Amino acid sequence: MEELISRIERLVADAEDDILSFFREIVAIPSMDGQIGEVGKRIGEEMARLGFDVVFTDRYGSIVGRIGDGEKILLYDSHIDTVGIGDPAQWEWDPFEGKVVDGKLYARGALDEKGSTPGMIYGLAMARDLGLLDGYTAYYLGNIEEWCDGIGCQAFVEWNDVRPDFVVIGEPTRMRVYRGHKGRVELEVVARGKSAHAASNQFGDNAIYKMLPVIEGIQAMNDQLPSHPFLGQGRITVTRIQSVSPSDNAVPDECRIFVDRRITFGETKESVFESIRGLIPADKKGDFELVDLVYSEPSYTGAVFHYEKFFPSWALDEDHPFVVAGQETVRALWGEERETGKWDFSTNGNYWAGKEGIPSIGFGPGDEIYAHSGDEHVALADVVEATKFYALLPYMLREKIR
Repeated sequence: MEELISRIERLVADAEDDILSFFREIVAIPSMDGQIGEVGKRIGEEMARLGFDVVFTDRYGSIVGRIGDGEKILLYDSHIDTVGIGDPAQWEWDPFEGKVVDGKLYARGALDEKGSTPGMIYGLAMARDLGLLDGYTAYYLGNIEEWCDGIGCQAFVEWNDVRPDFVVIGEPTRMRVYRGHKGRVELEVVARGKSAHAASNQFGDNAIYKMLPVIEGIQAMNDQLPSHPFLGQGRITVTRIQSVSPSDNAVPDECRIFVDRRITFGETKESVFESIRGLIPADKKGDFELVDLVYSEPSYTGAVFHYEKFFPSWALDEDHPFVVAGQETVRALWGEERETGKWDFSTNGNYWAGKEGIPSIGFGPGDEIYAHSGDEHVALADVVEATKFYALLPYMLREKIR
């Protein structure tokens, strides 16, 4: 093992400049609003240069690289789209070129989550060169995730007829092994009323006023939601409200709210819907509708994949072989114990593990608390160090599943 670790460390040290140069290049390519074509092309070029057996863009627009043709399928998952930059005036530096301060790159997408991509593809290439991928078919999947977790992954599985046995998610984990997170239900609540001129509002039925008890009930519900010792407290938030009215001088005849409901184990989409129905006054239930949302926006390729906006919670046990393999990889590389963890936000794991039951762990550089912020950053040293984990993990996993 010591000799293997030494060989991995030498390979990573020799490739450090290439890894960081490639990282800075892909961060500098904007990929907001699901527009990952250009950054995917650049990632594909790097995988081809590193000798991946197959590199292609799939129907939904994900960039895919494959090494090997073994029995077990191991997939490294990194979403390469980012959120927007908001008001450009709020940035004191170019959000894509970024700036380096104290060894950390501050830029949009550096943390969430282009920071895992270089280590994943370089790590797989190194694992191949060291014979650590024997018995595996290994994939890198660079996908669209920000607008709908899991959609690019399910499209890849169903449209390419590939079902992984194990998945590593590259969202930021502070260089620790993560093993789960809460799920999510997204829904809309619609209240309908009757329009009238605002000057004669007594003849109308204001849909906004009708919605108020539901909003108040949601606010009061938040701290009463179920909790789980590992996943934590469920949450519920009204994130958007809109009304429909013939004019600014008319009583609105429709009010619509968007609800983000974070769920823990034991909660279902049906139980979430029922709890919100219970907030509607009994004499008004006929005026309300709860909308089960489905994501169907075309990807940048024009492909449409219908994805129900229900995202199950998931977690692997501490003693699951994949978690143990991840922990032993950390211990072998860095000689220390690091507690396993969980994300507070949602990832593609809600599809891989939550919907499909595929064993999944997370590992990536950076801290999720800086995601989507103007302070987004990642330590360059960790971008390089993560490569070692991605290279060694297949070997450590193989020892656990023999």
